[in-house]
Amino acid sequence: MFNWVLTFLIIALIAGVLGFSGIAGTATQIAWISFVVGIIMAIIFFITGKRTPSP
Repeated sequence: MFNWVLTFLIIALIAGVLGFSGIAGTATQIAWISFVVGIIMAIIFFITGKRTPSP
């Protein structure tokens, strides 16, 4: 989940530098929403004690 956050954040930063404000705003919003969902899921998994399987 956090990989997607970083991906959209990098897209937003590059788009912002190049002047594409619409794309930068959209990518920033997606990154923020993904970050919040990831934090909420991490808290839920921490409370319930579930772990992701190790490969």
